[in-house]
Amino acid sequence: MNFLKAAKRIGRVLSSKAPIVWDGRRAILEMKDAGYPHWKQMEWIGFYFQFLCEKHLSGFVRMPGPTFGRVRFDGLMDIPWDFKAHAINTSSHQIIVNDSQATADAIAMYGLVGLVLALGRVEYNDAERAFQQWHQELKGGKSRYEIERIRRGAWSRLRKISFHLQQISFLKIGNETLVRCGSFQRDFRNSNGMPRREKVLIDLEKIDDELAYFVEF
Repeated sequence: MNFLKAAKRIGRVLSSKAPIVWDGRRAILEMKDAGYPHWKQMEWIGFYFQFLCEKHLSGFVRMPGPTFGRVRFDGLMDIPWDFKAHAINTSSHQIIVNDSQATADAIAMYGLVGLVLALGRVEYNDAERAFQQWHQELKGGKSRYEIERIRRGAWSRLRKISFHLQQISFLKIGNETLVRCGSFQRDFRNSNGMPRREKVLIDLEKIDDELAYFVEF
């Protein structure tokens, strides 16, 4: 099965099964009730899309996908696939995809890596942060990450409360992509001083060669 055929099959299922409007509270409760382990995550949109893909594509996409080093791809259908979601009404049009070395290893083995990218408009928490407080109470209180952020006096980002799906794009990532795209976390270090692994960084305004297919809503 070639890339376009696989993309169209995935797109057909997601366009008929995935909701167009993702309400944050309903999505989080749906993941929680299903026992999905990532329902507590602040950036719920990406995890909810992964949840939807696992729910609706598992009949013909193997999940999870192959592992390279410590990095596991989300699915496998002829090639490794990752599932991502991104807000289009933000200042950044760059997508952090996956570990650069793992992606290079996957390309060497399979020829390509596929990215299924849900694009949509988001709404943010109100000034009183009602959604954030609701999610925090549902989780049973402040997380260790939140407590540490407060201790440092760091700024708290507004939470996304909804996502209106407008397009699902299918990107093929090959060696040429790795040569052209930037790397995220290059020269960054972890708290223990060890360097962070580089990640593939894709600019959505420069994906003419990668964008193979898309479904609009």
